[in-house]
Amino acid sequence: MSANSPYDARLRRIPTREHRAGIAGAETRWWEYGEPDSDTTLVFVHGFRGDHHGLEPVIAFLPGVRILAPDLPGFGASGALPVAHDIDGYAGWLDAFIAAQALPEPPVVLGHSFGSIVVAAAVADGLPAERVILVNPIGAPALEGPRGVMTRLAVLYYRVAAALPAKAGFALLRSRLIVRVMSVTMAKTKDRELLAFIHDQHDRYFSAFEDRSVVLEAFRASVSNDVRASASKIAQPVLLVAADLDDITPIEAERRLATMFADARLVEIPGVGHLIHYETPEPAAAAIAAFLGERDGAPGDAGEADAAADASEPGAAR
Repeated sequence: MSANSPYDARLRRIPTREHRAGIAGAETRWWEYGEPDSDTTLVFVHGFRGDHHGLEPVIAFLPGVRILAPDLPGFGASGALPVAHDIDGYAGWLDAFIAAQALPEPPVVLGHSFGSIVVAAAVADGLPAERVILVNPIGAPALEGPRGVMTRLAVLYYRVAAALPAKAGFALLRSRLIVRVMSVTMAKTKDRELLAFIHDQHDRYFSAFEDRSVVLEAFRASVSNDVRASASKIAQPVLLVAADLDDITPIEAERRLATMFADARLVEIPGVGHLIHYETPEPAAAAIAAFLGERDGAPGDAGEADAAADASEPGAAR
């Protein structure tokens, strides 16, 4: 039995359309939220082994803007790339995806977790983007994170999955037990209903991938790269939305990462880990809205973001 989403009522009020097209050789599916004639278009890039559903809680708190949320090639409902599923492959695909939209102005581009590496690499390589937003950015090598031991166990897990015969390896990658262990490890909330929703989301979507090679290639890319390599090449204004209990990148590393961009600001959300998009989407969305408001010099945007964050449990922006 599926768990109810605490964000579903809000999300239902936002118009949604589904699209598909061949992008960079991959049959790509994406979802469009909001009105097509909105003054602002955002492109959302999800994290490793997820799909567009994971960012819907954040979308639910961003009415009034147009959001394009594709499934990364090889994950969710999108087909695999004809090239390696590494950072270069995904960055090239993202560039082609945005070019195919024929937007009148460059969009704001957001990446979550693994998506933060992809977005940063693409923008550093010339992807047209008005602004850049990185949520739970991978700001340091994953093996050096607060739970480096868990990351090493994950590396062993994927190595075993690669070494096994195809059928057994595929089954191991989709093991519901391992998916649940991952979900329990990353979630910080004590809210039983929210926790049930998070586990249900991971059960539903964490194993929706094209084949074993896609997952293994993307995993190697996720633990071999981070945003730091691209930071100094990004001239656009950047918003980092980070968590003080992130098990993958410690908050101290996120603070250092913020200093590596030409123009960056950091919003820290306490009491949450690597699942900002599930546990604290409202303060994350408030920070995004304030960041977008800076373009017009709107007074009080930052204060409004802090007030919305302070009113949201369990985290607050600072």
